Amino acid sequence: MKPITKKPLLTIIMALLGCAVVMVEAADKPNVLIIMADDCTYNDLPLYGGKNAKTPNIDRLASQGLTFNRAYVAEAMCQPCRSELFTGLYPMRNGCAWNHSASRPGVKSLPQHLGALGYRVGLAGKVHVTPESVYPFEKVAGFDKNCVRDPTRDHDLAGISEFMTCGEEDELFCLVVGLVEPHVPWVMGDRSQYPPRTLQLPPNMADTPRTREDFAAYLAEITYMDGQVGEILQTLESSGAAEDTLVLFTSEQGSQFPGNKWTNWDTGLHTALVARWPGKVPAGKRSDALVQYADVVPTLLEAAGGSAQDGGLDGVSFLPVLLGESAASPRRYAYGVHNNIPEGPSYPIRTITNGTHRFIRNLSPERIYIEKHLMGWTGTGKLNNPYWATWVREAWTNEHTYSVVERYMHRPAEELYHTAEDAYEMRNLADEPELASLREELANALDQWLEEQGDPGIPQDTHRAHQAAKKGRHLFGPKP
Repeated sequence: MKPITKKPLLTIIMALLGCAVVMVEAADKPNVLIIMADDCTYNDLPLYGGKNAKTPNIDRLASQGLTFNRAYVAEAMCQPCRSELFTGLYPMRNGCAWNHSASRPGVKSLPQHLGALGYRVGLAGKVHVTPESVYPFEKVAGFDKNCVRDPTRDHDLAGISEFMTCGEEDELFCLVVGLVEPHVPWVMGDRSQYPPRTLQLPPNMADTPRTREDFAAYLAEITYMDGQVGEILQTLESSGAAEDTLVLFTSEQGSQFPGNKWTNWDTGLHTALVARWPGKVPAGKRSDALVQYADVVPTLLEAAGGSAQDGGLDGVSFLPVLLGESAASPRRYAYGVHNNIPEGPSYPIRTITNGTHRFIRNLSPERIYIEKHLMGWTGTGKLNNPYWATWVREAWTNEHTYSVVERYMHRPAEELYHTAEDAYEMRNLADEPELASLREELANALDQWLEEQGDPGIPQDTHRAHQAAKKGRHLFGPKP
C-alpha cells in the first residue's frame, strides 16, 4: 500500500481557488433555450397590451426576466425570419429573401457559431430553413415539424429533456424549440374559453361573425402554445439547468390575418421578445432598446465568450442591455422587406423604423396587393380563409370593412406611422408637413441600408430569382 502524500495547505487552497475561477468562468457562459411561437401577432399577447388571450406562462416568464418593447424581424414570413434569427444576417445577405427558398452555401448559423465554442446545438419542432449544410442542427424529437398537422397529435417532452441532460459534464447546450402554434390551421386549444361575441377585435380587422369565430380559434391556439411554453420551462427546471440557462421567448411574425403576416406593417414585423437568465438579466423589467432578429447570434456569441463580430454579421450584440449594464439601443434603426413571391404576384415593399415611427415604401403602388393564402383557394376548391370572403361581401355596406379591405389591397407609394401611438397604423402621416424632416431622415437611412445590402428592389422580385434561391443559387445581393 502506497503511503499517503500530504500536500501543503497552500497548494490545496490554490488548487481550490483555481477550480473556483474555472467554475465562475463556466457559469458566466449560459446554456441557451430559444422558444419560438409561430405566426403570433405580438400585441395579441397580454404582455404587449392584448385584450383577449390568456397566457399565464409567458406572463410568468416575463415577471422573471426582461421584456423588449421594440423587437423586430426583417421579413414577416416564417423561413426568412428564421434564417435571419439563426444566421445573424439580413435576408439579402443570407440569401433567404423569399419563403420556401434557401440560404447561400457557406453561410454559418447557430450550430457552427456556438459549436465552435463547445456547445451542442439542437432543434426540436419546426425547422423550415435550408439547406441542411447551413443549418446542421442536431435533430431533437417530440414536437411537430409541420404546421399542417393532425389535430390529435400531441407533443412529447422526453426528447428535449434528454437533450438538456445527455451532454458531457460541464458541456453547454443551445436548444431551439420551434412550436407550430398559432400558425394555421387553428385546430388546437379550447375555443370555449373565447366566446366569439365577447372578443375585442383589433381595428385593422373587419368585424364579421366568421372573423370572430376564426379569431377565437386563433386565440385558443395562443393559449395552447402558452401551455407548451410552461411545459418546456418546467422540463428545463427538472433538468437542473434552469439557473444557468438564458431563455429567449419570441412570437415570430404576425398572425395570418390581413395586415400582419406578409406585410411590412408593424403588426407583421414587430415581435415579442422576453429574456430570462437568473442572476444575470434583471427580473420583471422592460426595455425600449431597439433590437432585431439579426442581433440574436452576436448576442449569444458574446454571452458564450466568443466575438460578437464573428463572420461579418449584420446584427449587433445587445448583451449589455440584457445584463442591465446599459439602457441604450445597440442600433438606431430596424429594417424590413417583403417581396410577396411565392405568396402571390410581385409586390415589393421596404421599411425602416426607429422604434416610434415606421416609414414604408411600396415599390409598385400602382398594383393591387394579392396574397394567395389569405385570399385564395386550396387545391380542393375551398377558401383558404373563409373570413376574407365575408370582408369583401360586407365591404360595400360597412364603411370600416371597406376601409380595411382597401388598406390591404391598395397602398400608397409611401406610408409613415407613429407606431408608439398608433400601434395598428390606421393613420398615414406621410403627407404631414411637420413630419417632412423625419420622413426624409428615415427614407435616406432606408436607401443607405438597401445599398449596403445589395438590394435591387423591383428586379429581384421575379419568379426566376425565387426559383434560383430555392435551389441555393442567388441572382442578387452581396455574398456574406
